[in-house]
Amino acid sequence: MAGLGDYPVAGVLRAENLARAEKFYTEVLGLKKAQTVGGMLEAGDGTMVMIYERPDLPAPENTALGFGVSADRFDELLADLKVKGVVLEDYDIPELGLKTVDGIADFQGSRAAWFKDSEGNIINVATM
Repeated sequence: MAGLGDYPVAGVLRAENLARAEKFYTEVLGLKKAQTVGGMLEAGDGTMVMIYERPDLPAPENTALGFGVSADRFDELLADLKVKGVVLEDYDIPELGLKTVDGIADFQGSRAAWFKDSEGNIINVATM
């Protein structure tokens, strides 16, 4: 049986304003604009993020995109994002055993943080 486990995957996000979203993802998060159509951005290891403009669609209330970072770079990366204006979210979800302290959670042996992009999408950074 054929499956998708051997193929690259891309995240897809909605934006109220595509130009603003592209600016956030390139200037704040450091992704690169792909050489193809607008709204395509390149992340690490050949992964892609596609952003499309849809002003009438509200931002989801769940994590829309996650980035895995090495444990030794986690604090440095978050400090850099904060300097660029990123504000970490705080969560207390007892049923998941998840509680952030100063925006960071120790969760099932991993450290994680969440923030919203320029369009209200919830983005996660976690140690891998």
